[in-house]
Amino acid sequence: MATATAVRHRRGRRDLPVVRQLRQSVGLQRGMLVAGLVLTGVFVLTAIFAPLLAPYSYNQLSDAAGSFGAQQPPSSQHLLGTTVGGYDVLSRVIWGARTALYVVVVAVVLSIFAGVLLGLVSGYFGGWLDRIMVVLADAVYAFPSLLLAIVMAIVISGGQSKMWGGILAAAISITVIYIPQYFRVVRAETVRIKSEAFVESAKVIGAGHWRIMSRHVLRNATRTLPLILTLNASESIATLAGLGFLGFGIEPTAAAEWGFDLNKAIADVSSGIWWTALFPGLAIVLVILGLTLVGESLNDLADPRLRTRRRGGEAPAGVAETAVVPGGTLDAGPGGLAGIEESVDRR
Repeated sequence: MATATAVRHRRGRRDLPVVRQLRQSVGLQRGMLVAGLVLTGVFVLTAIFAPLLAPYSYNQLSDAAGSFGAQQPPSSQHLLGTTVGGYDVLSRVIWGARTALYVVVVAVVLSIFAGVLLGLVSGYFGGWLDRIMVVLADAVYAFPSLLLAIVMAIVISGGQSKMWGGILAAAISITVIYIPQYFRVVRAETVRIKSEAFVESAKVIGAGHWRIMSRHVLRNATRTLPLILTLNASESIATLAGLGFLGFGIEPTAAAEWGFDLNKAIADVSSGIWWTALFPGLAIVLVILGLTLVGESLNDLADPRLRTRRRGGEAPAGVAETAVVPGGTLDAGPGGLAGIEESVDRR
């Protein structure tokens, strides 16, 4: 009993999302996944612990020693220098991670909730409702996300956004654009799953539509959503930066935002003042790169046709060589059936 319990616990740890993908990946795929997870983890931790990591507040212009001064080069007091407005660059970059994380969380939550619900209802009931929702999803998907974000910024806050106004403008625009992607994926899976035998059995015993959708269809129709989620997150960060760069972002006194800082640093680049633009731009690139690497790696590992195969002749770890004796039984080798079961479970 104790051995069986330990095996179940070990298999449970192996089935965790990140652990499972790391065990499946090899070579370049593993390197991409690890690099993406590291960059994404640094971004999330920086956003969470921004008050502890940042030497100053995002809108602080002076300390006990006096005013910071505008466009000061990197020094011991300001490791990354100061901006044209007199803000500490390092503090603005760190606090900007928290603003970006807010947008990612709001956009992803709204997109998943709306897209999954609409796809589930459309694929399960079908008919004229399904046709109308498919046409609407295709029409919405044709809108450029950045253009829609500008419109939403003007509608929500007149183009001069406070912190939550800018966050909602970017998040809602990304939500509207990405709902069709979640909708398509969940709808296609729902159409396939609703004809399975276990769904028909649930209908026979009298289960209602809501119970079938929530307990039987939803769990099996949402397994590929993490692949879209990472791309959604990276797009939301790019859209927020685009809003700030075009002047429709968040005011510097309300929150730190990387796109706004890039916009104010345009004139500095031609004057040889490189630090005001380099570090906010580098933060945007690294975060989007990390999320994209995670998404692409998960996509490769989820598709057997794209998954890197092991080198020819290399037996998977934990599986002994097997031999079939004509007219006899399967010889599982020293590992026995336990080794084979462990290998199948790992795959």
